[in-house]
Amino acid sequence: MINRVLQSTVETRMFRGKAIIIVGPRQVGKTTLLRALQTSGEHKIVNWNCDEPDVRQKLTNPTSTQLRSEIGSADLILIDEAQRVQNIGLTLKLLIDNFPEKQIVVTGSSALDLSNSINEPLTGRKYEYVLYPLSAEELIAHFGAQDEKRLLERRLLYGCYPDVINNPGEEREILTNIAGSYLYKDIFAFQDVRKPEIIEQLLQALALQIGSEVSFNELGGMLGLNSLTVQRYMDLLEKSYVIFHLRSFSRNVRSELKKSRKIYFYDNGVRNALIGDFKPLNLRQDTGALWENYIISERIKHNAYHQFYGKSYFWRTQQQQEIDYIEDVDGILHAYEFKWNPERKVRLTDTFAKNYPDHTFSVIHPDNYRDFIGN
Repeated sequence: MINRVLQSTVETRMFRGKAIIIVGPRQVGKTTLLRALQTSGEHKIVNWNCDEPDVRQKLTNPTSTQLRSEIGSADLILIDEAQRVQNIGLTLKLLIDNFPEKQIVVTGSSALDLSNSINEPLTGRKYEYVLYPLSAEELIAHFGAQDEKRLLERRLLYGCYPDVINNPGEEREILTNIAGSYLYKDIFAFQDVRKPEIIEQLLQALALQIGSEVSFNELGGMLGLNSLTVQRYMDLLEKSYVIFHLRSFSRNVRSELKKSRKIYFYDNGVRNALIGDFKPLNLRQDTGALWENYIISERIKHNAYHQFYGKSYFWRTQQQQEIDYIEDVDGILHAYEFKWNPERKVRLTDTFAKNYPDHTFSVIHPDNYRDFIGN
């Protein structure tokens, strides 16, 4: 088993009178993480798998008396695939309020957020975390830095889903299944999407624009949708942990772009599966974009797992001066450029340096990326 960074975070939050909610895309190892928690301490455990019809029935609108009977003397309550239970938020609220001495750990897909079934009932009663595909930090800890560097091209092509990592040679088949509607079927179950095929077409269009600014109007014109519908669909895809966005950074320079956004995929393999392209890097025109998507997504994972409280952006001016990635931490701007070729010389633009003197600047490439992603 590849140890997950999130496990230690979860263990430090246990038995504080709040539920621990672990959400994230399908197939990233949430159930495996629950199993690891089962064996990590000396607890009496109740384990409810909500794929089972009888479990769903007992957790749908129970009384506190019924729950007490089911829990018995257990002090750790594990609930897997919680999105399958109707009104699960109310059941969890009942558990927390009536059994504050017990620890509840819940996993669920993005449906928990899309259906809004936990947010309101559990206000102030939960710690919530996202489990992502395997991170470079976790893979380096498991396989070693040298082996991971040798496998870096494979990570850019096939990504880091656990099934992909654990089944070399079967990457294309696995990713084709993941990148199909399976990955985002929660959207169809909990939201009104009248033309499901449009979601896949939108994702394919976004996959061809990673690292570039995206326009709702332009995407709408391509897909025959209005810009508000495109914006809504992209928001749903973000809530399903398929994509994420960076906003443009601006404080005081007139020529800065102020309302732009760039879209990235949480996993390179999913992106490449959507466009059906797994060619090696030496035959591709998008190697730079793949590196940028990979390294930013890895930074997002690292920041989420290590409670980073800064804000992330990109920067660009109307004159096409740009910086790939910026983190604003306590007023200090940390600027980064991402280059696949370590010998590529990069200089910070004078416009940025003069207007933001409180800054650092680094170029991240395959020879030094380990520090950037936390290992």
